[in-house]
Amino acid sequence: MGCGSVLYRFTEKIAMESTDKIKVALALLLVAAGVTGFYLLPATPVVLRPLSVVAGLLSGVGVLWFSQLGQEFMGYARDSVKEAQKVVWPNKKETWQITGVVFLFVGVLALFMWVVDTGLAWLFYDVVLGRG
Repeated sequence: MGCGSVLYRFTEKIAMESTDKIKVALALLLVAAGVTGFYLLPATPVVLRPLSVVAGLLSGVGVLWFSQLGQEFMGYARDSVKEAQKVVWPNKKETWQITGVVFLFVGVLALFMWVVDTGLAWLFYDVVLGRG
């Protein structure tokens, strides 16, 4: 394995990255074109304007799908789904218990904030300023 093959692989990687950059830029341009079409078509029927945004988004995602970034994202998404399936989710009883604790904590915190607010209002308006 000579120096030429290493240089070839390095230049091939650079070329692949530049094509991916072009694909990402094209995807962003397609999304921007869809949004621009929404604003430049005020006289068109109401149904067609959002369709231009949807078409821009779908075409941008389609172009991005075939880039290295899109393939890496799909691998990440697949791994995320696998990890979410491994999680042990709480049962109904535990969920209601935790929900009750959260509501209780919110109530106690609201009461505390009301007491502090009322106390500070009394301190400043009645004691300090004497506007009772």
